[in-house]
This record gives sequence, structure tokens and C-alpha cells, in this order.
Amino acid sequence: MLEKYLIEHCSPTLASLKTANLFSLSCSSQKEIKEQLDLWNAQLKKKGVVLTALRWEGRSALIYVCRRARLQADLQKEGVAQFLSAYGYSSLDAGKAIRRLRERLGESDGFPHEIGLFLGYPLGDVVGFIQSAGKNSKCIGCWKVYCNECEALKTFAKFKKCRDVYCKLWRQGRTVLQLTVAA
Repeated sequence: MLEKYLIEHCSPTLASLKTANLFSLSCSSQKEIKEQLDLWNAQLKKKGVVLTALRWEGRSALIYVCRRARLQADLQKEGVAQFLSAYGYSSLDAGKAIRRLRERLGESDGFPHEIGLFLGYPLGDVVGFIQSAGKNSKCIGCWKVYCNECEALKTFAKFKKCRDVYCKLWRQGRTVLQLTVAA
């Protein structure tokens, strides 16, 4: 079951086109999800991809699939440290930042808006979303765009094509491991 979610929701991350993706996964128990995450991490870690449960709600988990090296580079971009410090991020180490994000997710039922940075969204679009309360975006695709609409539209098309190709190849018998690009 997890394999299908990885293909359908995380193809751009598996293809190394995107920093990370999120999806919600239901299972019979938290133990089962943890076992699946351990299995997949053992296989995908060598390719630079890590799966983490960010939040648990009963028998459902919010799964974060990330290229940690790419996240580390995103966290070093201009303006990110100052922005994240306002939300209690004291370190830009990827592992520590993910732990803080997990804490922030646990503080409410919603999503902390800085989560966009952890998914590879441009800082300007994350800030624009917060300042505009999610309204008046230039366009909407994988995220709401407030800055570079032309570039975002190209990115959205690239992600869609990747997802379509990965889904087709997976249905033809390729595995997630075969489709995951090495770091």
C-alpha cells in the first residue's frame, strides 16, 4: 500500500525534482506504519530519501518523504533562517528543523504555514500566503503562487509529467526503488 502512495504522491521527490512531499496514510496500527517506514527507509536511504511520520492521529499518520540533502540546501537559502526563527526554529540543521516542524504540527490541528519551505516551495510564496491569509494568489498548483507565476507554472507541469510517467512505469512493473533517483 505504501508503494502506491509513494508513486502517486511523491514522484517528484523520488525523481529528485522536488525537496519533499506529504501524504496521509491509514493503517491498522501505528506499529504497522512504523514497520513500513523502517522497511522503506532501509531501502531508500542509500538513494538520499527518508520517510518520517510527522504527526499521528489514531491509526493515521502524516508521512513526510524528503531528500534531506536538498532540504538542508533549501534551509540555507537567503532569508530562510530569519523567517524560521520567528517560528521557534533555533537550528537550520535539517534533522533538528524537522523535529521542530513535528512539534509545530503537534501544537494544533492545522498546518504551520512554514511547512511550505520543507516541501521546497519558494520563500516568497510562503510569505505571500501568510501575509495574504491564503487569498489573492497569482495562480494555484502544487501550492499558491504569489511571486514568480511563470516559473511556478513550468514547475507544476514538470511535476505532473513526472507523476504521470512514474505512475505508468509503476503499473508496468517498475518498483519504487527502481524509479528512485540516487542522490
